[in-house]
Amino acid sequence: MSFSSYKSIGEVLKAFQITYTEANFLVETPFNISDYFREDLALVMREGVVDNSEFAICENLVFPVLKEVWKCYYSNFVLWSHQSLTYDQNLSGFPEYILAKRSRLGKLVFEKPYFLLVEAKQDKFDEGWAQCLAEMVAAQRLNDELQLVIFGIVSNGDRWQFGKLEANIFTRNKTFYTIQELDKLFAAVNYVFQQCEVQLNQLLAA
Repeated sequence: MSFSSYKSIGEVLKAFQITYTEANFLVETPFNISDYFREDLALVMREGVVDNSEFAICENLVFPVLKEVWKCYYSNFVLWSHQSLTYDQNLSGFPEYILAKRSRLGKLVFEKPYFLLVEAKQDKFDEGWAQCLAEMVAAQRLNDELQLVIFGIVSNGDRWQFGKLEANIFTRNKTFYTIQELDKLFAAVNYVFQQCEVQLNQLLAA
């Protein structure tokens, strides 16, 4: 089955024997947003057509936020767009965005471990989380590291929800974020990137 075949979180939880919980695990980590980014985003949202399709949402609202934060972490990670991710016949597909360890062979080599999976869905958050959680399971298994925390984000461009998979426990952050409160949103995304970097450093030091 492809990731998109999963239509509910419950289906994924049952298929892979994962326990579901909700808690506010995110620790907002301040991020300095440039004036240029604020002005550019405001212009795009005011004058552009940003939500007429999934592609428009990704290109105009989701990717720009991820890219802005990624710039501070690019020495360790590559931010991939629509890159194939396959564990087996039940876990395969093309996640919107993946944050992966930067390979010593260069940026063109898709390296594991995979740390961050992002799935953008237009208002279908349960379906979005089903697909995202399946992708998180695939990432976890590709890493062969059950102690590794895999983070996921589901967004419709405006609302951003966060989750993490740790061993066989999936935790969805109770608080969601919105692009209308840009500083809070960036602080949440920055926390995820920071935690990915912490884990990478721990793996490299092991």
